[in-house]
Parts: sequence; structure tokens; C-alpha cells
Amino acid sequence: MTLEIQKNRTATKYSKKEQLLRVLWMLGGFFFRFSPRPFFGLRRSLLRLFGSQVGEKVNIYPSATIYFPWNLIIGDYSAIGEHALIYNLGPVEIGKNVTISHMAQVCAGTHDYTDPAMPLLKPMIVIEDNVWICTQAFVGPGISVKEGAVIGAGAVLTKSTEKWMVYAGNPAKPIKSRKLKKHNS
Repeated sequence: MTLEIQKNRTATKYSKKEQLLRVLWMLGGFFFRFSPRPFFGLRRSLLRLFGSQVGEKVNIYPSATIYFPWNLIIGDYSAIGEHALIYNLGPVEIGKNVTISHMAQVCAGTHDYTDPAMPLLKPMIVIEDNVWICTQAFVGPGISVKEGAVIGAGAVLTKSTEKWMVYAGNPAKPIKSRKLKKHNS
């Protein structure tokens, strides 16, 4: 069997509308990238202008890369850190109170390696409320990160998680339960 790379390259992967949005986002992305660091409201507005559903008090840093804003939903009080990559060829839903730390990658795009033409796949990623994706962690296509999970620094998540568990390693495996301390009022 031989790979059919030419067939892959000539395949239509994006509609005309998506192609136009990509060009427009290149321009809008310039203002996103070069906005001053504390201008979170401006970046939220830019993302909304390009079709994102962005909650209240979301902090996204200017060096973060949001590949397709129209494929992003992010809940209140969540954050995407410096140099994080949201490669959302497919939909990415991020819940409330989620932190995606600097240099983490969320990858909702892959190829069907069993097909000689290697067609593009765009499986959805869901990151539920109260999740922490630590620095340089990788969340793969089609994954569901359940409520309260922690994906440790440098971890490679290739399977969906359980709620309130800490994952580490490559491939990431559950290592312990996440227990929250009670604060004295």
C-alpha cells in the first residue's frame, strides 16, 4: 500500500465560508496578538466578533493561539495562558473555572492514518468545569476531560479522563484523586 498524499492535498478540507473566515482571522489575529497583556476584554471581544462563545471574566493572553475562534466555547472565569495552542479545527468546549496553562496544547485535529489519502478529521474536545491543564500538557483529539481533572505538566492525554483525578505521564495515566481543601471563612 502507498500513501496518496496528492489526494490529501487536493481534498477540500474547508468550506468557502471557513476559508474566508480564516483570511479575516489572520487580520483580526494581528490585533489579538499585539494587544497589550492586560487587555483581556479586547481579546474577548475580538474572539466574540469571530464567532467564539466567551464567558465573563475569561483571561486569554495575547501570545495564546486560537486557531479557529468560531470553533471555541469557553465558560466564565477560565483562562488560556501564554503560548498555549488551541488547535481547534473541530469544536473545543471549555467549561467554567478552567485553566489551560502556558505552552499547553489542545488539539482537535488529526488524520485518518488507516486511509491512504489520510483525510483530515476534526473530532471535538470537551473540557469540563474546574479542570487544570498544566504547562506543556497535550490533550489529543476527541478527548473529554471530566470535571475537576488535572492534567499534569508535560502529560500526553490520549484517552478521556475520570472526574476529579490527577493524570501524569506519557501516555497520561491517573495517579491520584484530586481533593480540594476547605477554606476557613
